[in-house]
Amino acid sequence: MFSWLENIDHELLLLINGFNSPFFDQVMWFISDAYFGIPFYFLFFYLALNFFGLKKALLIIIVGLITVGLADLSSKYLFKEVFLRYRPSHNLILQEKIHLVNKYKGGMYGFVSSHAANMFGIATSLGLFFYQKNKTIIYLMFFWAAIIAYSRVYLGVHYPSDIIFGGLLGATIGFICYKFSHKLILS
Repeated sequence: MFSWLENIDHELLLLINGFNSPFFDQVMWFISDAYFGIPFYFLFFYLALNFFGLKKALLIIIVGLITVGLADLSSKYLFKEVFLRYRPSHNLILQEKIHLVNKYKGGMYGFVSSHAANMFGIATSLGLFFYQKNKTIIYLMFFWAAIIAYSRVYLGVHYPSDIIFGGLLGATIGFICYKFSHKLILS
């Protein structure tokens, strides 16, 4: 059964990675870069400031930072260093079939995606705060997280399952962080 799921994962990876072009290589490279998120983080702070005021906005941002920290550490120490699943770019069977951008291969292990865990974590924790003020924002935040996660498969450094489980991990951590903090912050 697992080989069947692994085959689907490989085929989806090769399909997504196969739709490459010089233009999208640069777009996905930019989206995957850590600096891509900086304008969004300022936007999140601006929205929190407008919706909740300075004190609550700072607390909400702290919840977001805690969420990302927990998601990042969990993805590394509870998954990558436990499952030791090679990234597609390090998989001897696939590495010759994958289109790499700027020769980037990422670290050795990729299950689960830290990018996906971090972005879906912050989309969930901050999105739930914003949901009470403007329901559209949470959908835009999840779209933002999904684009970043997609870029990792496009670049050939994660399987779709790395993204799915990383996103679920991050969303779960984001939900827990929100639940522990929302009454304290919003009361």
